[in-house]
This record gives sequence, structure tokens and C-alpha cells, in this order.
Amino acid sequence: MSEQNRNLSPQQLAEACADAMYSRDRATKELGIKILHIAPGEAKLSMPVTEKMIQGHDSCHGGYIFTLADSTFAFACNTYDAVTVASGCSIEYVAPGKLGDLLTASAKEQSRGKRTGVYDIRIENQNGQLVALFRGKSYQIRGSLLGDSQA
Repeated sequence: MSEQNRNLSPQQLAEACADAMYSRDRATKELGIKILHIAPGEAKLSMPVTEKMIQGHDSCHGGYIFTLADSTFAFACNTYDAVTVASGCSIEYVAPGKLGDLLTASAKEQSRGKRTGVYDIRIENQNGQLVALFRGKSYQIRGSLLGDSQA
């Protein structure tokens, strides 16, 4: 982390990291996913369920729900200006997402060590109904999201 970025509060650093990641995350933006909240080790993102996401059982394809959860996981574990990737993840589908739903995924850091972390993500619809539970395991690699300049 550069000296300039060391002067940021943890919240400012988390927000700068999220801005930097979102600016180059074409997949997340293409799906209409929006960032609602960022804090150190936390993220909340939302995604509307559109016509193109509906599969043969008239519900949202699980891959889109997984993508929302995975993006939320990525934003949560990259709030410290250390490039962090997934080392593994799993999802449990509880209820279907339907056309017109607004799904919200909320990530919370459960543990974070020198290189690894565990994050739990809860995906709900606009009525607060649980749709899925996701657990992601992170691994910190080399590099900084912000580089030598403040975002």
C-alpha cells in the first residue's frame, strides 16, 4: 500500500477499493449489479432478475444468483487494498428468484488471516425472503488494487 493510501481511514480505503474494482468489472455492471454498501470486510450488492435470466422452470437461473453472490464476496474481501481472489466457494439454494425480483446479497467477513479469509453471503429478494446462502474462501495474492495513487 502506498504512503498516500495509508492515510485513508479503513472506510475510505474500502470505498476506494470498491470504486477501483467496479470501474473495471464489466461482468458485474453488465448484469445490472449495483453496490449498495461497502465497509471493511463487508459488501451489499443488488441485482434485478430480468427476462434473460429466466430458465426452463420459470425462475432465475442459479448461475446468475451465484454470480451476484460471487461478486459480493469479491467486493467484501477486497476492501483492504490487497488483491484477493477466491480459493473456493459453495452455495445453497433455498428459494427461487423470480422475474422482476430485486435480489440483494449481503457479505460479512467471518475470519481473515495473513493470506486467507472466510466470508458468508446471504441472498434475499425484495421481500426479505432468503433465496440462497453462499460461503466463499479467499486467498490474498500479490499486488494492490489502488497501486501508488489514491482512487
